Amino acid sequence: MRVLFVPHANKAHLHIMTPLAWALRTAGHDVRVASQPEIADAIIASGFVPVEVGRTRTEMPAFYPGVRPGETPPVVMAPGERQEMPLQQDFPRDNPLEKLSRASWGFALFSTDEMIADLIALIDSWRPDLVVWDSMVYAAPAAATVCGVPHARMMMGPDGITQLRRAARDEGDPLRDWLDRVLGGYGARFDEDVATGHFTIDPMPPWQYQPDGLHLVPVRHIAVNPPARIPDWLREEQQRPRICLTLGESHRNGRGTEAPAADLLDAVSGLDAEVIATFNAKQLATIPVLPDNVRVVDFVPLAMLLPSCAAIVHHGGAGTFATAVEHAVPQLIIPGTHWGFQWWGPLAHANGLQQQGAGRFVADADHLTSEALAEDLTRVLKDPSFKANAERLRTQVAGLPTPNDLVPALHRLVDQYRDVAAARAGRPS
Repeated sequence: MRVLFVPHANKAHLHIMTPLAWALRTAGHDVRVASQPEIADAIIASGFVPVEVGRTRTEMPAFYPGVRPGETPPVVMAPGERQEMPLQQDFPRDNPLEKLSRASWGFALFSTDEMIADLIALIDSWRPDLVVWDSMVYAAPAAATVCGVPHARMMMGPDGITQLRRAARDEGDPLRDWLDRVLGGYGARFDEDVATGHFTIDPMPPWQYQPDGLHLVPVRHIAVNPPARIPDWLREEQQRPRICLTLGESHRNGRGTEAPAADLLDAVSGLDAEVIATFNAKQLATIPVLPDNVRVVDFVPLAMLLPSCAAIVHHGGAGTFATAVEHAVPQLIIPGTHWGFQWWGPLAHANGLQQQGAGRFVADADHLTSEALAEDLTRVLKDPSFKANAERLRTQVAGLPTPNDLVPALHRLVDQYRDVAAARAGRPS
């Protein structure tokens, strides 16, 4: 088979796709990876030759005039008050169309007109048997639909967009409206599989939130890290429990939606633990003095670091979350600001971990206090049930099909959907 992977222009998303791409490649299939230019070097580092499609787009498209990310003010908490954990399944109950409109700002940002045109040209010339697309990049299913090629969505977290679209069904659907306009320009039409794939490859644990009724194909998450050397201190004998403190790749540029580094470091300063903080210079710019128990490193492979950790504090990104599950490390999750991140996965990850007894939702970034984080860290480090439950979850995910196991299933699914995709586009299969 020929298989085209289309990740979002984010290294963490590429790394979630890479094991399946290599499973197909080592099984003898032809694999290409196409994305916007920002991650060309990361694609090369992953072992593939990048196909650059589209260009970088920085302006924020507005599907509804005046609706842009960041406009919803944070909820003001009373002194000493702790935020209750929101639940993913509760979000659509009030004003789902408004929430969908706010969540939809990235549709065209991540799938520009130029990217769609470039993908159509690539698919038409190379004729892949399957397109595997990042669940945030709708350019790929649009192009695959125009060209009559089966396509599979690959999740990077919970399917909050489908959750919202179903809740807002009678009021409107900005994703459908946008895709219908895009496809109409190429003589095609929208159908539900353009939004959800002919099937959905899901590398998240089975207890992770997903809407009912989808054709889900589970696969085990395999951690992939950028090329790096293991630091000498990681080989040394530990004297105290170790905590990893990271905000991942997504928050290294200080966009104002992340938890403040000062609050995070203040929370860990009084703990009898060694804290490894993967912060860069920009994140540390406002920190005059580091706590004595904190070691700052710009980057260290989580797959190498986490086996030595008693806990990890992080932003809830899919790669960090799944890697910590794989290594049975209790997790404390601090998503970005509530208005910006409720749909992109961190809260659903926190919901699942807390319900399974393997972690804690601390607070959204705009509700965080250092006292709340210190309290939760102390609880997780002292209560052995968190580690025991994390071990249980590791055993569960170890039983999922590996990317290698999935390859024969992909053969069958391509055969199943080939005629359907070709007929939709009016092309011979």
